[in-house]
Amino acid sequence: MSQVKKNLIFWIGTVALASLVGVAVPADAQTRPARRSSRSVAMSRAAVKKANTRYSAARSRSRKAALARARAVALARELAESVPRYKTDASGAVVPDLHAEAAIIYDPKTNEILWEQNSQALRSIASITKVMTATVFLEDNPDLTQPVTIARSDVLHASTTHLRANDKVTADDLLHLLLIASDNAAARALARISTYGSAGFIERMNAKAFELGLESTSYTDPAGLLSDNVSSAFDLARLITLASNDERIASVMRTPEYTVRTANARPRTVTFRSTNHLLGRVDVRAGKTGFISKAGYCLATLLQLPQGGPQVAVVVLGARSNAGRFLETRNLFDWMATKTAAIFSAASSPASPAVAAPQAQVQ
Repeated sequence: MSQVKKNLIFWIGTVALASLVGVAVPADAQTRPARRSSRSVAMSRAAVKKANTRYSAARSRSRKAALARARAVALARELAESVPRYKTDASGAVVPDLHAEAAIIYDPKTNEILWEQNSQALRSIASITKVMTATVFLEDNPDLTQPVTIARSDVLHASTTHLRANDKVTADDLLHLLLIASDNAAARALARISTYGSAGFIERMNAKAFELGLESTSYTDPAGLLSDNVSSAFDLARLITLASNDERIASVMRTPEYTVRTANARPRTVTFRSTNHLLGRVDVRAGKTGFISKAGYCLATLLQLPQGGPQVAVVVLGARSNAGRFLETRNLFDWMATKTAAIFSAASSPASPAVAAPQAQVQ
């Protein structure tokens, strides 16, 4: 065999061997990553979990810091609102200057407005709506011992409630939940079991407002969850006064704490406190709170002035905080009490100098 043939056979063999190697080894063998061991996978997952834990902890700390700042801002606002502010009116008299959007001091005996700030402005009134709910429900003298089973529609999206579907309570329990805890499901249940039914009840609330001469007042639901329930500070001062004449309403409004025991197969005991934080601090004859974001923090009260003073209705609407509505109501009450004391003092003084002169001569 010639040398040329030997070389040719050598190169053909070499190429054939290379081809076989190419078939046996995939083309992407060098680029495909090697399969990791179970240990390395576990270590990687642990590292990711640790990183997520660090991230979650940092996010939690950030959230807590944000909440702390929000609380600090709210506290600073409440402290600022706790300091009474005064201004000089057009007549030169020193009068209260409130943070709230609207307010009034009203004398129910004389129907006189003793002081006001935007008292005729139309505003959303939130749960102060429940004063009319109680008034309309009680006007037919219903049996307050009647058993009531709470419907799912009563508690659905009720926001604030102590009740559950299928709870068995009495109408009297519902009245206490309505006016003490401002329970929205209780308001719906009372409307539902009334002689008017749920839809007719709203119509009767509006008719009652018209009968009472509450010209700025209208209702769209019995709980006050809807911002379309509107009134004015002036109207609400008159309404809280009228409601206070019904001891079934007023006595409940003056109750600081109450307990309801359901008549379920497995009874529940529910204890709740009044949303009116003025109870026990001043002589409250009647009162109701209210809050939704559109309305702000609201309070309608009938208060007895000290030292034998008269009763006055004090209404604050659109306060900036929960504490603010009570602080500003208390400031208005204290201001009015001071004025009343001065009036009584002047009225009970012995006599003016012109009258006293002859007495001096006699002496």
